[in-house]
Amino acid sequence: MTTSLTRIPRQRDAAGHADAARSRDPRPPAGPPLETVYRPRHPLDLRRTVLAQRRGAGDPTMVADGGVIWRASRTPGGVATLALRETGHGVIRAAAWGEGAAWALEQVPALCGAHDDPSGFDAARHPLVAEAHRRNPGLRLSRTDLVFDALAGAIIEQKVTGMQAFAAWRRIVTWYGQRAPGPTPRPLFAPPPIDGWRHVPSWAWHRAGLEPPQARTIVEAARRGPAIARAVAAAADGAARDRVLTALRGVGPWTAAETRIRALGDPDAVSVGDFHLAHEVGFALTGTRTDDDGMLRLLAAWPGHRQRVIRLIGLSGVREPRRAPRLHPEDHRDR
Repeated sequence: MTTSLTRIPRQRDAAGHADAARSRDPRPPAGPPLETVYRPRHPLDLRRTVLAQRRGAGDPTMVADGGVIWRASRTPGGVATLALRETGHGVIRAAAWGEGAAWALEQVPALCGAHDDPSGFDAARHPLVAEAHRRNPGLRLSRTDLVFDALAGAIIEQKVTGMQAFAAWRRIVTWYGQRAPGPTPRPLFAPPPIDGWRHVPSWAWHRAGLEPPQARTIVEAARRGPAIARAVAAAADGAARDRVLTALRGVGPWTAAETRIRALGDPDAVSVGDFHLAHEVGFALTGTRTDDDGMLRLLAAWPGHRQRVIRLIGLSGVREPRRAPRLHPEDHRDR
């Protein structure tokens, strides 16, 4: 991977000067970016691999625009904006702005799934999995190595609809995160620093649409945030990482698995306790829905690769017919 300095033309800010977030937190001076070229040694579907990290279409940390994926993050070196673009022959060009630009560029291979090892995966054990694998040879499991950001996002998604969770994430990150530098097509924000999550006022959690248990869990986790990240990084395997994470009050197996999937690209993590997942896996593999225990029995055919199978099922296009009207979430923020 090669790194150099160059200047990239500034793009129009699609949100315009009227955007409230931009008015509150103007675009930081960007200066010239650092650039690198990444040449993966494996087929890579850049969009499906990297955009798996996005939390909804309105995620204030990520946007895909005109063939470029933009990602804002708070790295160990500071806030950074990363832009990824695929050129001919599978080459990925990356540019980064901000104090954390060098770290963000070093992270590009991991973000693009370079550490994902499919050794031992046998897609042929089920025809649907085999077909999805054949159709998606470039699917890789992405990792960010930003444990606390993944943990905070997973806590926000506990026991609510995806629509509610994505909206709450968008509000908190936009209100209390930091405007990211660079010529992004719309304003992007890096999540708050770990200590910053502790100082989000109680009324803001409520206005964002979060219940008090979720807010308390994030605040308590933030008090031990750096130690949690170190312990997860030092853990020997998925079970050990789960023990670290579930030792936190309010963090159960579902939240631990979601954290492992995003932060570490864990190919074997299974989000037990998800409202829909067991039904979807059961229907895809057997034609009938099942529960968590049944899902785990089905996925046992792929030890070490259960998350990979879940991702392939998601890409297969097979969906259980909807049995009831979509849940209409209640909005308690004005109560």
